[in-house]
Amino acid sequence: MRKSIATVSLSGSLTEKLAAVAAAGFDGVEIFENDLLSTPLRPEQVRERAADLGLSIDLYQPFRDFEAVSAGLLARNLRRAEHKFQVMQRLGATQMLVCSSVSPDAADDDALAAEQLHMLAERAAGHGIRIAYEALAWGRHVNEYLHAWRIVRMADHPQLGTCLDSFHVLSRGSDPGGIEAIPAEKIFYLQLADAPLLAMDVLQWSRHYRCFPGQGDFDLAGFMTHVLRAGYSGPLSLEVFNDVFRQASGSRTAVDAMRSLIALEESVAARLPEATRLGVPPQPVVPTGFAFAELATSGDARLGELLGQLGFTRTGVHTGKPVELWEQGRARILLNTEGDDPTLSAIGLETPDPAGSVKRAESLLSPVLPRDRGPRDAPLDAVAAPDGTQLFFCRTAQPDHPSWRDDFDPAEPAPGEITHIDHVALTQPWHHFDEASLFYRSVLGLRPRESLELADPYGLLRSRAVSDPTGAVRIALNVAYVSSHPSHPDIPRQHVALASRDIIATARRLRDAGPVVLAIPDNYYDDLEARHDLGPERHRTLRELGLLYDRDEHGEFLHLYTVTIGRIFFEVVQRIGGYRGYGAQNAPIRLAAQHARPPAEPGVPVR
Repeated sequence: MRKSIATVSLSGSLTEKLAAVAAAGFDGVEIFENDLLSTPLRPEQVRERAADLGLSIDLYQPFRDFEAVSAGLLARNLRRAEHKFQVMQRLGATQMLVCSSVSPDAADDDALAAEQLHMLAERAAGHGIRIAYEALAWGRHVNEYLHAWRIVRMADHPQLGTCLDSFHVLSRGSDPGGIEAIPAEKIFYLQLADAPLLAMDVLQWSRHYRCFPGQGDFDLAGFMTHVLRAGYSGPLSLEVFNDVFRQASGSRTAVDAMRSLIALEESVAARLPEATRLGVPPQPVVPTGFAFAELATSGDARLGELLGQLGFTRTGVHTGKPVELWEQGRARILLNTEGDDPTLSAIGLETPDPAGSVKRAESLLSPVLPRDRGPRDAPLDAVAAPDGTQLFFCRTAQPDHPSWRDDFDPAEPAPGEITHIDHVALTQPWHHFDEASLFYRSVLGLRPRESLELADPYGLLRSRAVSDPTGAVRIALNVAYVSSHPSHPDIPRQHVALASRDIIATARRLRDAGPVVLAIPDNYYDDLEARHDLGPERHRTLRELGLLYDRDEHGEFLHLYTVTIGRIFFEVVQRIGGYRGYGAQNAPIRLAAQHARPPAEPGVPVR
């Protein structure tokens, strides 16, 4: 289906917005009136610019507070409309959005509203313009989409139809099933926006917290299914008011917006296979595990020292690059001596079909990254996650596929308690958090969990995990809001969580290696004893070894954290009895302890 987006959804000037929209592959655009008023371009020039970029101007919006008013106000409103129609003709726009009135001057009189909208549509017809009437969720008298439709039906004019906006329908909890009773020719326009479920005034919710499909909690696939069953054949258009998007890169936001529509079409096609006009990308290839985590060390030897203390052995060196392979069980860490301060630079994801993973990524606007590959290197392809982390698609132990491990000619690792990578945690730039959630869900087919907000001593940590259905791949997406604190600037820490079959043994080895485990305050253990009766010996062991504890309805969770080197630290975890979480209630304790012990300067030993 054709895809459009409102210019209010992006940051920048109107010229920049049009360029970003076109580059992302949209077919059309809604011109938000403020964007036109603030540009130095004349309407004719905007029309030419859009045409040069291959964009149609699908809607001009919004026209406010028109209907159900006194004769004097009606005359002024019609005069105002005539001026807008003239501008629209110069702009090349043939459809105008009229919002239901919020004015205290509007009467609660459907017949009067219908009569005056008929008059407006008649004036619009003289200019070749259609009127799409929309029920604002906070409209003074008309705030339900079926109410707006009843007024349109009463007005009975061929140039008057309704606009359906998913936010205005779903934010009020209205049943979208009634859409199917609206004749297709009377659904003039469709606007789509998602949103997190929030308990707040609907106007503030709308103006600041809308997001793209798949980034919130609305059932947009269900909503759109009803619209298509009604016979709607116009564009899918995004209208998103969001404070973060207004400050982010317009070109990047436009790509994220297009990705959201591609993923939405796929979801709708699964429910409505007869809708043949929907574009469907290649099926997702859900990763089945972590092949490796690659850490850029900038030549800092402390990460190798810490891996040795964790029980890893260096099993190989890349044949053509300054990269070392460290292994323990199926947990594999690459240390790349290039790069800046120590950071998590790449993740290898096991996939049964690397080529299919690449096709899926490219169809969702995540192109394959260029890679300097030697003649003997395994053919690995990678895409960039929103935070810049490279994601490689791997098949490690398949006889019919080259393995990336062959680039290292590795020896067998020594046995130990650590078995595999349990999860990785990536700190996102604050304005990329929603983009990251959509990326991992749509490109990799991972399932998002609920978003959490956790206390930080100097701010707030927002976190959302994504995982495959089995839990073999778990990624925690974090964003910290502490950068403005003068004494504790934000350190965008990232970490790799390693699964241990015997975390007590691992913790004892780390204790013997020196002060490499993050120190946890005694007050935490006093509170833990009050909350959980684990027996005196177990409580004493946890306190002695710096282990933290959590439980859910499925099992228990033991974990510890190492000190931070650059931006990197390790977590060691043991899941007991099917525990599914990440120890989120312990995150504020970890954050406070990390603030109390900032990362060591380069060259300072770990111990």
